[in-house]
Amino acid sequence: MTEQLQFSEPVEGTVNAEAGEAAKADGMALAEAHTPIEWADACSAAIELMARRGVEFQAADLIAEGLVDEPDSPNRWGPAFLRAAAAGVIEASGYAKSKRATVHSSICRTWTGTAAYRKGAAA
Repeated sequence: MTEQLQFSEPVEGTVNAEAGEAAKADGMALAEAHTPIEWADACSAAIELMARRGVEFQAADLIAEGLVDEPDSPNRWGPAFLRAAAAGVIEASGYAKSKRATVHSSICRTWTGTAAYRKGAAA
């Protein structure tokens, strides 16, 4: 039987929210820099379409509706959704199990179109 190694206190440097956020930002920038522009454009259009509908959605819904193909790397999703959120197109609405089989029902963020975006899109 194998037992899990236990530490009575966190190892210095392993619990550091700032370092975690910095690593996340670096990873997102790297993923975005290597994302094919055609996929990024298609994904943005798909997010905008779902946002106009005013329904809660996740990345799997974009694929299921045939709005965008699965990217070459799952790391492409984060920058796409965060870019749309920063532009005021969508806002986080919660968490759910991912519908994408490739990620084994892991938890993912769900999104909805912002009221301001839906109002502007309807005009």
